[in-house]
Amino acid sequence: RLLPLVSLACNIVVVTGGSIRFARAGVTPWKKALLIVALGAPASFAGGLTPIREATFLTLLGASLVLTALTMLIPVRESHDGAPTRVARWMPIAAAPLGYFAGLVGIGGGIFLAPLLHLARWHEPRGIAATASLFILVNSLFGLVGQMLKNGPDLLGAAIGAALPLLVAVVIGGQVGS
Repeated sequence: RLLPLVSLACNIVVVTGGSIRFARAGVTPWKKALLIVALGAPASFAGGLTPIREATFLTLLGASLVLTALTMLIPVRESHDGAPTRVARWMPIAAAPLGYFAGLVGIGGGIFLAPLLHLARWHEPRGIAATASLFILVNSLFGLVGQMLKNGPDLLGAAIGAALPLLVAVVIGGQVGS
């Protein structure tokens, strides 16, 4: 029960700085990104509210990360003009199930979203990274609220207290990395 809370809190800490930097640099494709975020966030909240057994949680999390890693091995066919694929316009539809899954397992969802956007040539790489950061930030906030409503706010305090050194490391690493 603590792991999703710690994970979501770490996500919020690490992607806030990156999302701000992407926005300031003008690389966030706001119109397209906000549509994806708006569809994913309510689903992330619902995922955070959904009760799940520990064994199911670990199986889903492990399997999803392996599948995501495998999608990164799929070669992307480059078109002559660099145009998005026909599938790219349907990417916002993926936001709701990815958001739900993100809230359920306590991941922001960008790790699921970014490879799909890349394969569809949805945008240039920095725009995809900016969108994934924003998706992680908003989904993590909504998922955390759902998790707190499901488990009670006292559990968040316990999770943060137990993970304080980790949160400090995430702040430092996140800022250096972004």
